[in-house]
Amino acid sequence: MKIEILGTGCSKCKALFENVKTAVAQNNIFAQIEKVEDLVKIMEYGVMNTPALVIDGEVKSTGKVLNVDELKELLK
Repeated sequence: MKIEILGTGCSKCKALFENVKTAVAQNNIFAQIEKVEDLVKIMEYGVMNTPALVIDGEVKSTGKVLNVDELKELLK
């Protein structure tokens, strides 16, 4: 599983990144987690609001910090 956090490095982006790491660890999921700060790559996904969560190439959330429980549900 490949998980990407799209954002320019703001506090919300960092919080989402940490929540994703926690959710992955709690679910015992093997995943590649990557932080994407390149605006061109972010725009390629059509994302206008950050932070955004992309799982296996599909945008799952934009513009909000999902909590660990919400992320665990998405990662099932």
